[in-house]
Amino acid sequence: MTGSNTPRPTLAHIAEITGVSVSTVSKVLNGRDDVSQDTRAKVDEALRWHHYVRRGTPGPERQVRTVDLVLSGLDGSWPASVASGMEAAAYEADVHVVISRARPTGPTGRGQDWVDRILERGSAGVVLGLVEATPAQLARLARAGIPCVVIDPLSDPPRDVTSIGTTNWSGAYEATDHLLQRGHRRIALVTGPPEHLYTRARTAGYRSAMAAAGLDVLPGLVRHGNHDRASGAEQVRALIGLPDPPTALFICSDHMAIGGYEALTGAGLRVPEDVSVVGFDDLPEARWVSPALTTVRQPLKEMGGSALRTLLRLINGDELESPRVELATTLVVRDSTSPRG
Repeated sequence: MTGSNTPRPTLAHIAEITGVSVSTVSKVLNGRDDVSQDTRAKVDEALRWHHYVRRGTPGPERQVRTVDLVLSGLDGSWPASVASGMEAAAYEADVHVVISRARPTGPTGRGQDWVDRILERGSAGVVLGLVEATPAQLARLARAGIPCVVIDPLSDPPRDVTSIGTTNWSGAYEATDHLLQRGHRRIALVTGPPEHLYTRARTAGYRSAMAAAGLDVLPGLVRHGNHDRASGAEQVRALIGLPDPPTALFICSDHMAIGGYEALTGAGLRVPEDVSVVGFDDLPEARWVSPALTTVRQPLKEMGGSALRTLLRLINGDELESPRVELATTLVVRDSTSPRG
């Protein structure tokens, strides 16, 4: 066993005493799958016995210094807002944040996986934003002792993975009820991919509000896009082309709602005189368009800050009250909705 005056063991030392290569020891540390169970167990035992501490691992003499934020994309207001909130919280905690994008692996499956980059850097923890981590990726992080927090998970995360989200169901319910209170009855929903967790929650909130008003959701009034302007415009064009088009649109993305504006204008329709529109996110663009967009505020900066603080608790070994944290949404009423004439 190493003592207080014993030099910190190196990978070469662990490799020598276990009779394997330095590369194999590195693979075990990085949670790679291409190591036999017997070899992994032997190396793990040696690492524990000799108190090996990997670069970036917090200890009594070393505080957390670097964590990762991995996003599905870096363009647009959503990632910028989340990153801004996380950076502000990291600054208060004296922690550095490395921001990167999760890119698909190449044909060989080597060198591009975001998990590889995190393990090579020796990050103390990682926050994922709109990134669908595979079970194998989560297992590699777990084997390397790197905690993970997911912002807006696309599907139900495993029970041992902590997630930060918003009250998507109640936000959608409030948005739909806002239109109902203004006399609209034929209200269409434009939302994201149906397999996504938050899409299902927002759709359920919309349907619940319609049901509470005694209204059926008619076929063709629920449409799915990809959260970009082009898909928003495409879905709205399809809706206003119906024989009995909707008088109000709840569009579950500000970017899609802006695309919807373009489709309505192209058809000679006015917002809100002819069609009322409600978005979701409250990105800066929602205030810049004309008329200013009524939308559900998703507290993106707060989500980034909460994810960072939660990650630090996991790194410190704190027990969390719940693996799922939901921050409240708020309906922000602007100029894009009006009473049904």
